[in-house]
Amino acid sequence: MNDLAPLLTPEGRALLDDVRGTAPADELAVATRLRREHPAELVSAALGQARLRQRAVVKFGAEDAERMFFTPNGVEQSTRASVAAYRAGRLKSLGVTSVADLCCGIGGDAIALARAGIRVLAVDRDPLTAAAARANADALGLAGLIDVREADVTEVDTASYDAVFVDPARRGGRGRIFDPEAYSPPLSWAVRAALRAPHAALKVAPGIPHEAVPAQAEAEWISDGGDVKEAVLWFGGTAPGGVRATLLPGPRTLPGRGLPDPEVRSVGRYLYEPDGAVIRAHLVAEVAQEVEGGLVDATIAYVTSDALHTSPYATAYEITDRLPFNVKKLKALLREREVGILTVKKRGSAVEPEELRRKALPKPQGPNAVTVFLTRVAGAPTMLLGHPA
Repeated sequence: MNDLAPLLTPEGRALLDDVRGTAPADELAVATRLRREHPAELVSAALGQARLRQRAVVKFGAEDAERMFFTPNGVEQSTRASVAAYRAGRLKSLGVTSVADLCCGIGGDAIALARAGIRVLAVDRDPLTAAAARANADALGLAGLIDVREADVTEVDTASYDAVFVDPARRGGRGRIFDPEAYSPPLSWAVRAALRAPHAALKVAPGIPHEAVPAQAEAEWISDGGDVKEAVLWFGGTAPGGVRATLLPGPRTLPGRGLPDPEVRSVGRYLYEPDGAVIRAHLVAEVAQEVEGGLVDATIAYVTSDALHTSPYATAYEITDRLPFNVKKLKALLREREVGILTVKKRGSAVEPEELRRKALPKPQGPNAVTVFLTRVAGAPTMLLGHPA
């Protein structure tokens, strides 16, 4: 159904309660039973919404997801609640009390802003998406703080708001869009909108080239649970030209200090794998300084050190072996060490981890676990073996 209205009726809400938690294998039986008393189209819509809610739990948590309304694109493209809450908190700390949320989608960011006590104008041009945002504001008791408007964001007057938040569409008919000027609306339009506001935050893909970041913006890369989720360009009340990496939960933020690239050195006793947000923000040098280390190769974001340091921005491993890349030698070593669990990580290697795992450990046996890093050391393909420190 391309209309949420039937699901918002008493009959539709009762159906949603009835199909909550339906397993895929049970859908046919459930649909057959419910279609005896309800329109087939409404039953299909309720089951479809139940599937979307199940998918949304990972982003919104079960309590919210089971009350919210989603579109397929909305589930795919919406911000994870923890990331949206962090961003809303940062806007709140800047003194922002009202935000124009442009390209609001199903309202995930508007919800986080409203929960931070910020008044929100949520705008989206797609009727179904705007309807979902409106339904979500109502379902979560936030309708008093969220005003949803169906409109073209380029035609909305934001002059009366403390801040602008823009989340351009970064997917098209062929998948992800990597060119910021191919976003909808383009990044250049979003920057102009940002510069007209006292404060602004523009959500962009984490792969945005550093040279595409406007000089007036501070760029922040955010990861959650070790997975890089997004980059945000901040305007107003921040450090123009600044760079930072923020790790959730926490938050823990590593600001850039403009350090030169770390020196390359021989592999020490410990290897440090920087968080993805740190790598995207080009802040590996800051981590290297923190752990008193250097790079294993000039082109690889692995840091090595002789000393063990605890850092929230990198995971430490104790290295036990260094071998030239050779599957037969690795297989023999794993058999000798009675390895039953093999974790393979790679950076700077064309070998697929699953392929190596299959060849080197065809029959896992033994109580021990090993992590293998496929990488380059001084330009040479190398295997580093170790375990979490």
